[in-house]
Amino acid sequence: MKLATTIIRILIGLFLLFASISFFLKLMPETEATGNFKAFNAGLVASVYLIPLAKAVELLCGLSYVTGKYVSLANIVILPVTLNILLINYFMSPETLPIAALLFLGNLFLIWRYWHNYKSVFTP
Repeated sequence: MKLATTIIRILIGLFLLFASISFFLKLMPETEATGNFKAFNAGLVASVYLIPLAKAVELLCGLSYVTGKYVSLANIVILPVTLNILLINYFMSPETLPIAALLFLGNLFLIWRYWHNYKSVFTP
C-alpha cells in the first residue's frame, strides 16, 4: 500500500506541475472553449487573479507531492481545486471528465492514506 501511495502521490504531483508550469510559461496553446464553458472561462479570465492563483496553488502542491514534504497540508489545500476541476468537467466539459475524476479520486485516496495526520482537527 505504501508503494501505491507513493506512485499516486508522484503522478498527481507531476500532473499538477505540468499543468501549472505549462500555464505560466505558455507551453501549451489554449484550447477553444465552446458553449457554457466559454462563458464560464471568460468570467474566470476577466477576474484576472483567479486562474493564476489556482495555478500557483497547483504548483506549490505539485512540488509538495513530488518532494514528499508537507503532503498532508497539500492534500487539504488542493482539495477545493480538484473538486472544482471535477465539477467544471462534469457540467461543462464532459469529454475530459475521466482525467478530472482520476485527479479527484487520487486526492481523496491520499487524504485517506494520511488520515492519521488529520485526526486532531476533527476532535472536539
